[in-house]
Amino acid sequence: MGTTDSSIVDAARARPGLLFVVLLGGLLLVDLAAKLGGVGLGPIGGSVSVDRLGSNLWNGVVIGLVIGLAGIGLSMTYSILSFANFSHGDLVSVGAFSGWGVAFLIAGFGDVPIRALLTVRDAGNASPGDIGAHILSTPGAILVGLVAAFVVTALLAVALDRAFYKPMRDRDGISLLIASIGAALIVRYLLQFGYGSDRRGVTASVEQSNLAFGPLGISVNAHELTILVAAVGLMLAMHAMLQHTKLGTAMRAMADNKDLALITGIPAERVVTATWIIGGGLAGASGYLYVLLRGTIQFDFGWLLLLLIFAAVILGGIGSVYGAIVGGLVIGVVFTTSTIWIPSDFNQAAAFAVMILMLLLRPEGLFGGVSTA
Repeated sequence: MGTTDSSIVDAARARPGLLFVVLLGGLLLVDLAAKLGGVGLGPIGGSVSVDRLGSNLWNGVVIGLVIGLAGIGLSMTYSILSFANFSHGDLVSVGAFSGWGVAFLIAGFGDVPIRALLTVRDAGNASPGDIGAHILSTPGAILVGLVAAFVVTALLAVALDRAFYKPMRDRDGISLLIASIGAALIVRYLLQFGYGSDRRGVTASVEQSNLAFGPLGISVNAHELTILVAAVGLMLAMHAMLQHTKLGTAMRAMADNKDLALITGIPAERVVTATWIIGGGLAGASGYLYVLLRGTIQFDFGWLLLLLIFAAVILGGIGSVYGAIVGGLVIGVVFTTSTIWIPSDFNQAAAFAVMILMLLLRPEGLFGGVSTA
């Protein structure tokens, strides 16, 4: 017992910030328990019910899965190509618009003009509700839209690589980072030109599409279940590819030591192309699923989401695929549960505060020292 206490004291002396985090976390847990009991211990936040806490946690997990899915591609790009890709957020937007354009086309074909469907717009008196884009009423359209989001965004990611990044591959990361910002601006304003700048609703509403879990205080709708299954399925497929295929072995080798990988005969250019295809495709799929969750779409939402994706990647350990997934879940849960103590307008600040604390206490992230696995 004495040895354990001594080690805790030594750790606290070595890292005073760690002691602060432990104390703050303990105070928040005590305050949360008091709020659940209907007692307010502090001036921040009011009482909270079990139902609200359960709902916040579930929403955080769903949002975290989407953020983690997008973060996988960002981590892969960094670990293999060694630069932070700022066009990644706009790839998320491209996946959302292209996927929902295909979903609308299938769900509303014959009743609404094709141009209106492909541009994800209302057409006269036909609204998204009339088109019926919902997993229960048009499941085929929703699933095909997800595949389309992956494919279109993967192709665009490869095209951006060929146009901007490949000619600069022998330069430093700063040059590539600046090029990615330029690519992001081009993609974003092409989206605005093609789809418009207005924010509009996308998904239809279907009565009795919620499943209630009374003891946990959680009400789960069909779209959230779809996101859970799709995101976890894509993550498991990613894990299987990394651990059980030659391509996955080559990717891990490139991430660990590029020079050694080249000496052993690994086709570097093929690995880079596969990285863009998989990373871009997952970004597009995450954007499509995010719109499925929120029910609205706008041309720059991926750019606004990029900061949370970066926060998740940094928190998990930049360059780590599994770190991006865990980081996304942590950021998602903090994003939603922080509203117990602070106004919802500041929940992004809470997520970034967690990221900053991680940078101060463990700069390598939760999965530090791991490149792709």
